Formats: sequence, structure tokens, C-alpha cells
Amino acid sequence: MPTYKAPLRDMKFLLNEVFDYPRHYASLASGENATPDIVDAILSECGRFCEDVLSPLYQSGDEEGCKLENGEVTTPKGFKEAYAQYVAGGWQGLSAPEEFGGQGLPASLGLFKQEMMGTANWSFSMYPGLSIGAMNTIFLHGSDEQKQTYLPPLTEGRWGGTMCLTEPQCGTDLGQVKTKAEPQADGSYRVTGTKIFISSGEHDLTDNIVHVVLARLPDAPKGTRGISLFIVPKFLPDDNGDVGQRNGVTCGSLEKKMGIKASATCVMNFDDATGYLIGPENQGLECMFTFMNTARIGTAIQGVGPAELSYQWALDYARDRRSMRALSGKKEPDQVADSLIHHADVRRMLLTQKAIAEGGRAMLYYAARLADHMVEGHEQGDSKKAEAYDDKLGFLTPILKGFLTELGYEAANQGVQVFGGHGYIREHGMEQIIRDTKIATLYEGTTGIQALDLLGRKVLMMTQGGAVREFTLKIANFARKQLTDKRLRPFAVELLKLTAQWNVLTVRLMLAARKDRDVVSAAAHDFLMYSGYVTMAYLWARQAAVAADKLEHGGADAAEFYRAKLATAEFYYERLLPRAQSHATSMLSPTKNLMQLDAEHMAFLG
Repeated sequence: MPTYKAPLRDMKFLLNEVFDYPRHYASLASGENATPDIVDAILSECGRFCEDVLSPLYQSGDEEGCKLENGEVTTPKGFKEAYAQYVAGGWQGLSAPEEFGGQGLPASLGLFKQEMMGTANWSFSMYPGLSIGAMNTIFLHGSDEQKQTYLPPLTEGRWGGTMCLTEPQCGTDLGQVKTKAEPQADGSYRVTGTKIFISSGEHDLTDNIVHVVLARLPDAPKGTRGISLFIVPKFLPDDNGDVGQRNGVTCGSLEKKMGIKASATCVMNFDDATGYLIGPENQGLECMFTFMNTARIGTAIQGVGPAELSYQWALDYARDRRSMRALSGKKEPDQVADSLIHHADVRRMLLTQKAIAEGGRAMLYYAARLADHMVEGHEQGDSKKAEAYDDKLGFLTPILKGFLTELGYEAANQGVQVFGGHGYIREHGMEQIIRDTKIATLYEGTTGIQALDLLGRKVLMMTQGGAVREFTLKIANFARKQLTDKRLRPFAVELLKLTAQWNVLTVRLMLAARKDRDVVSAAAHDFLMYSGYVTMAYLWARQAAVAADKLEHGGADAAEFYRAKLATAEFYYERLLPRAQSHATSMLSPTKNLMQLDAEHMAFLG
């Protein structure tokens, strides 16, 4: 069975040499205890947990799946024991406030932990991952009483959490939510309705499950302006804060899914369930965005994770599997044939996976620094700081989620190609990575929804192109500093061209959209993918700059490591980045070629 190895060398390269996390943590109030030694110990111990405990359950969990009997869900063999080890290790509270039982470490450390867990076993990682989103929502929007009731058991991991948005008649269009919440004399609410696609909605890992639910109050305004947010626990807390009587929340069925079969995806029925309003009335969607943004950044990990996992397994296979001779001549004359890794086309696939995994990881770690500052702003009550970093992160979030999950799915497919027919056979695990990864392009908003959020909301409506101008200025300032280094000059020149083009494209779309509103929807996907390729190019250039410097002056790793970084950056710029230009051409294409065909003429059958 294939195994997972935590990519600690690459993680530490980014943390210590590219983004200087030691200095970053020293600047944070929550970073006092995040010393280099402590961070290194956390990463190493988490890596061992993922390698030894979670990875062995990856394929067996897929084979067994979850089971529903009499309203109770049983997770696959070994999951409950693994979760107990997770709780015993204090992993759930790693970045949670100390006042609620957490370790109070920076939020980014939780993301690094989640990356390793998600790569080793995405299905397992979803259970505690959803809880973190619930914790963040309650921390930011809950009352003091709600925080004291729910955050300690959630932080410890004794209780789990979910978010309940989608209903049978609505997915992305939450204005169609029909779940009702009737106020009661004691200040609680009676919540009634059905939610679908609820990850971790029911399972046997925790003593209680805290559902964060969107619902409508009586006489609430129509559409998204009339949605409120509620805490609806599976078991009502008693006077001591422990598990009390069962609430009117049941699992109606488990979804039969393409992948992540070890993650319980549930239809949840709320039948006069007792709920508690969180945040202001009719502002539930704004409060829920805390949860959704947390989940979207977490989902971006599912772009990096499968690329890393598929690459590790494909690389091992390409080294061992022999087929034909290399076109440039025999590489292993004593063997019956040369290893796959000597064939240029196999190298193309492997380097594509490597460039996506390591470039995507750099994108995540860049964003994680912004998240640390945003969280600190909230914790310190500095709304100006929190909003400033929320805006920066908000611009990057749809790029991270949409672009990285699309490329992660591509990388998973490349892994199957390396294996050939063996990749299609379940025992090798490669086809499972594809099945598990596909959902990442769909949940928390499809790639198209992320694209509309980026272009329509973040770029055109909210900032009139300002978000692009601010980010490209940062990239351009970096690129100009590299022009005098002959090794980095090709990267710098290309980045400068791209930053200028990104702004020109934004202005052209803005002007076109004034005459034709369909322009935004028609161009959004290409705009997002273009933005992703340029963002990854920036972060590959940053890695290349550090690698070049370390080769000249010495670094923490071997020279071969830094040479590999430079070679991969060159591959990305010459083989993958040109894709951006096709997206640039497509986004400026007129909407006529999309809209001129009548809907009834889309197909002629029979």
C-alpha cells in the first residue's frame, strides 16, 4: 500500500527561508511561544501522526466507508481510535485561544497541521476541520455565554461542529433558504427544515455535534437579507455544560458519493429543534462568511494535498517501473529497460505535479501570514487592522480555493497517467486521489462561483480594480529588485509584463461590463485562472530568489535542494505559466459566442 511522507524539508524551506516565519511569529502577540524549536517540534510530531496513524487508514477508510443505522453513523474501522489520539495530542486546540483551553498559537500553525493531515487522509481531516470553522464563527459572533458553553468542548475536541447551509432547492443561491426559526418565550428558537450535503453532520467520533445553521425568522425579508444564523446542538448542554437531552436533529441519510467516502456527508433533518441565535437577526450570511472563508482556505489545501500525495506515489513508481529505452539512449544498460523517470514525457507529468504542489504550498503559506494578522486584529479588538488584512486575504481566497483545487485535480490525473493502467486499479490508490479531490472544486462554492466572487465582487464591485493594483504593485516591486541578477532576470522580466497585463485586462473587463453585464460571468473563470497562474509565478520567483541566494552564500539545506528549486521554477515559467496567455485571450472574447445559441437549440435529439 502506498504511504505518505510529510514534506517537512519543503515546509521548513518556506517557513524559515522564504517567508521568515520566525520573525513573523515574533511580531505577533500569539507568537510568543511559537519559537523555531517549538514550531519544528510541532511540525515533526504532526508529521509522524499523519504518517503512522492517518495515512494507513486512507485506503481502508475508502473501502469501508461510513454506515448509517437507526439514525446513527459509524465511521470506518480505526477512525475513532485515530481521533482519540488526535484529541489526546491536543491538536484541535493548537491555534485556539488559551481562555477556552487552546494553546493560543498563531492560526497559521493550524493550517500547516491541516495540510499534513489533509494530504495523509482528507476524509479524516474533514471531521476536525469543520469543527474549527464552527469555533471561529462562535468566537467572532457568539455571545459570552455561547463562547463559554461551546468553545471549551469544541477546542478540546470532545464536541464536533458543522455548517448547515445547503437545502434541496438551493445550493449557492442561499436566498432560497426555507428552514424556519420560530422564537420561543425563553429566548431560544424552534428550528425546522432540511439541509443536505452536510459534512460531519452525524458520526461517532465526538460526544456532541454543534450545528451552525442558516434559517429564517418569521416575517424576515426575502432573499439573503432575511437569513439568520443559529447554534443547534445535537444534544442540548445541561446546566453544567455537559451533554444533556437529545435535540430534534437527526440524520436522514448518507449521500452516496464519488469520493471522500470515509467522511460522513449527511442529509440533516431539523424537527422543532432548539436553536440559539448567533449574531444579529437577518445578518446570518455575513456571520456565516467567517465559517465559509475558513472552509475555503481549508479547501485550498485539498488542491495542494492531492498534488503532493499523487506526486510522491507517482515519483516512487516512475523510479521503479521499467518500460522501453529513453529516446536519448540507454540509461540503465544492465536492466531490461529504463525506468519511467528517464522518459521526457513522464518527467513533464512529474514536474507538473511537483510545481503545483510546491507552488501551491507557497501560495498557502503566503496567505497564512495574512490570516495571522487578521486573527490578531480580531482578538485585540483592532477592527481597522482586522478589516485591512481581511480585505487582502479576501482577494486571495477565491484564487486559492478555485485555482489550487483545479490544479490539484489536474495533478491527481497526471499521477494516474504515470501509473498507466495500474493507476486505474484501486489497489494502487491513485484513482482514489482523483475521486477524493474532485469534490474540492465543488464544495464551498464551485470554481465558477469563486471566479464570480473574485472578478465580480472583489475586483469590480468592491475595489474597482484596486485589489489587483495593490497586489500587482507588490509583485512588481519584488521583480524590479531581481533585475540585476542574471539568474533571476528572466523571472523578473516576465513578472513585470504580467503585472502590467493583469491591470490592463482588469480595466478592459471593467469597461466592457458597463455595456454588457454578461461579460463578468463569461470572463470570470479565465480571469481566476489567469490570476492564479500569475500569483503562483510570483511565489515561484520568490522561492527561486531564496534558492539562488542560498547557493551563493550557503543555506540550511544541501545545494541539490536549492538547485531543484531553481529547476522547478524554470519549468513552471517555461511550461505552465504560458497557459496564462490563453486565459487572457479567452477572457476578452465577446459574449456573443456563448449567448447567441438559443437554449432550445443546444441539442437536437431523436
